[in-house]
Amino acid sequence: MRGELERVAGQERLDTLDSSPLDLATAVRAVGVVKRFGERTILKGVSLEVRSGEVLCLIGPSGCGKTTFLRCLNGLEPIQGGRVEVGGKLVFEGLEESGRRRSQTERELAQHRSELGFVFQRFNLWPHKTALENIREAPTLVRGTPRVQATLEAEALLERVGLSDKAHAYPAQLSGGQQQRVAIARALAMKPRVMLFDEATSALDPEMVGEVLAVMKELAGEGMTMIVVTHEMGFARHVADRVGMMDGGELIELSPPDEFFDRPSSERTRAFLSKIL
Repeated sequence: MRGELERVAGQERLDTLDSSPLDLATAVRAVGVVKRFGERTILKGVSLEVRSGEVLCLIGPSGCGKTTFLRCLNGLEPIQGGRVEVGGKLVFEGLEESGRRRSQTERELAQHRSELGFVFQRFNLWPHKTALENIREAPTLVRGTPRVQATLEAEALLERVGLSDKAHAYPAQLSGGQQQRVAIARALAMKPRVMLFDEATSALDPEMVGEVLAVMKELAGEGMTMIVVTHEMGFARHVADRVGMMDGGELIELSPPDEFFDRPSSERTRAFLSKIL
């Protein structure tokens, strides 16, 4: 009963938050997503649609469920209620509704994750592999890309993120900003439908933030679909197509950036922005 109430509430919130018709194909759709750890409910029926080519930024206080939501989209966490669709295909539904993950095998799960590139707060590079090897590994092992082709594509991605001269450097030989750019290139190597960024600049020294944001802005300009959890309000205001506010496991506001920052409808959003801007 509790799961059903949360699912319905999540759908009602989606209808309230963004009732405009989708004029482009929907890349990702979450409907009434519920996530619990034991008795603690982290996501309380979150519903969200992201159009292909859209940049969506999610902001909110620490512990509000932003990161957990990304992990549920990517299948790193099973959901207890609701469903997740990618490209119109149902990939996960709540364990309380289906009794199982929608993606039943590791192969199916790996295929799903290959469509949603994930860039973590901490870079999670393999320390014993060079930058090029970190990028080449997944296409070779997961997609079966021939090694020569994967190497050429990895070199092109390193050039794309401004690190063509660091192909044979190990993570310990790179700055934090360089490691994060390698992590972005590694995610792009799988040719994902959507890129998920989980506070990709939060672990960086201030002078390194700009180089990572520049790569993200370039991706946005090229039409990459992106869901970005961030504390970088300048990026959210100037790059995002829509900005969402999460609080207490709920999506409480979702609107274009000018409206979100200049005329927020939620008192909670206004209070949050007043503390960080």
